Amino acid sequence: MDVLGQLGAVSRGVRTEQIDGEASTVQTLEQVYPSPVTDVWDAVTSAERIARWFMPVTGDLQLGGSYQLEGNAGGRVLECTPPSGDSASYRVTWEFGGGVTWLTIRLTAEGQGTRLELEHVARDADVPAGMAEMFGPGATGVGWDGGLLGLSRHLSGSGEAGMDPDALNAWAASEEGRSFYRGAAEAWARAAIGNGADATTAQAQADATFGFYTGQSGPGDQG
Repeated sequence: MDVLGQLGAVSRGVRTEQIDGEASTVQTLEQVYPSPVTDVWDAVTSAERIARWFMPVTGDLQLGGSYQLEGNAGGRVLECTPPSGDSASYRVTWEFGGGVTWLTIRLTAEGQGTRLELEHVARDADVPAGMAEMFGPGATGVGWDGGLLGLSRHLSGSGEAGMDPDALNAWAASEEGRSFYRGAAEAWARAAIGNGADATTAQAQADATFGFYTGQSGPGDQG
């Protein structure tokens, strides 16, 4: 796969906000896919298709329903606006390890394709102690990068990217996987610096994030 092309196709942002009186971190990722809004909507809301590029999911995937990703997060569907004209969106809780964050997916027609925006909001007080300091926004951001990579492969017809944990670990340890995770971690370091983070701290967080996802360590280490 074109790892560098995929990394370059994604725009990433991180900002701090007060939401309902709580200090919160907002992460965003955007990518344009060569598919119409209706097809991208089906890919990100159909349990059968989500399993083909992300991971198996069960539940009632409609407004007011709940969902559970196999071995990962679950939550409730808070908002759901199916395709109407050139846009669509949904918002869910993202509940994992006893914590609750919020995920919004927005789709907008762009030319012959669709711009997907993923927004992930977490209250700073709910982030596990030391996690933000150790990994920065890459802790969750790199995982979302992996999701957008899977969706890109799925929509382009270049392969079904859903992987079981063993296959994912093997790919992460490969040269291709290490290149992807290093590039994603570095991209999130740049996003953090853009939000006011110290450059040295952001680089150390990128190294820690790369090590977490690949089992490697050391500045710039790609194996």
